[in-house]
Amino acid sequence: MKFVGACEYDGSSFSGFQSQKNAQSVQGTLEKAISSVGRLTNTINYSGRTDAGVHSLGQVFDFESVDSRTLEQWLRGINSALPDSVSVTSLQEAPKDFHSRFDAIKRTYAYIIYTGSTRPIFLKDYVFWEKNNIDIDLMQNESNFLIGTHNFSSFRGSKCTSNNPVRTIDSIEISKKEDFIVVTITANAYLYNMVRIIVGTLLERSAGRLQKSMQDILESENRINAGKTAQAQGLFFLGAEYKNFSLIKPTRSNSFLSLLLPLNK
Repeated sequence: MKFVGACEYDGSSFSGFQSQKNAQSVQGTLEKAISSVGRLTNTINYSGRTDAGVHSLGQVFDFESVDSRTLEQWLRGINSALPDSVSVTSLQEAPKDFHSRFDAIKRTYAYIIYTGSTRPIFLKDYVFWEKNNIDIDLMQNESNFLIGTHNFSSFRGSKCTSNNPVRTIDSIEISKKEDFIVVTITANAYLYNMVRIIVGTLLERSAGRLQKSMQDILESENRINAGKTAQAQGLFFLGAEYKNFSLIKPTRSNSFLSLLLPLNK
């Protein structure tokens, strides 16, 4: 039987989501927990790979098992075997041909920027502290040039292995709540470090450190023209959307993150 779940995790202590040799990954941690409840037919599939230090509030994954367990037994058993930094927030049965990655039509990330005057000691793993004044209107206007289907070679990391640099961005929303600025991006898929490079470039444009416009940078199709890659700590993967499958939405309290992030994406 196939199951699909959603999980959230604090990426601070992980090498990233995808399994790696001699490194702690979220995928490996999840598979170990699932295997403690029932036998995995294969490795799990997942909707988006996140790098070291990147967090998630809605990573979608699916797995198969021939062992008979109720959904409650799976969910409770998996969570009891997970560390405090990972939690499966929902679990449901899925069609045999469902695939978390290949069936996803949209994926949403959010990047949190802190603009307070002093270092955010207790939030250092979850926000990027920007010391310069930020022009939100400029950032929003500049980001609008990225909406649509484009060649995003200017915003791909040097380790990107994708053969096709064309992606479609549906929306970029920039909002401010007190000392926090949140950049939320929804696209069909992403190139390696694409979100972090976009955010880093917008911040440098806002600070006046880049003279080229986002339109010029995009059309140049050259990474050298874009800004620095923003640090991983402020980035959150919010989840994926599917055309013919509805995911269970977990209920969350009014925590720090739920007040800042568009968790209903």
